[in-house]
Amino acid sequence: MSNTDTKEIVENTMVMTGAWSSYTCELSNEAKAAFKIALGDLRGVNYTPVAFAQQVVAGMYYSFFCNAKVVYPGAPNEAALILVFQPLKGDAVIKEIQPIKH
Repeated sequence: MSNTDTKEIVENTMVMTGAWSSYTCELSNEAKAAFKIALGDLRGVNYTPVAFAQQVVAGMYYSFFCNAKVVYPGAPNEAALILVFQPLKGDAVIKEIQPIKH
């Protein structure tokens, strides 16, 4: 089997290394933990993950589709994509937050 044919099992789903999974609304425990660690000190906007996709690399990338709400009374709900990287060793970190305009 060549490297391009290599597959890894992630949360009982076959994911080809380097390829993104489909988005799912059921967040895995690993995805929840990475999200919590990466966004732990973020202030000003509350992000709630609604769905996520993952990419196996030398670590794991997570793409979270989130409800976003600025922390002030009457703020509207918005949407955002948050890219989080969980390295093989160390804490998960935010790589990008992309607001979704409607």
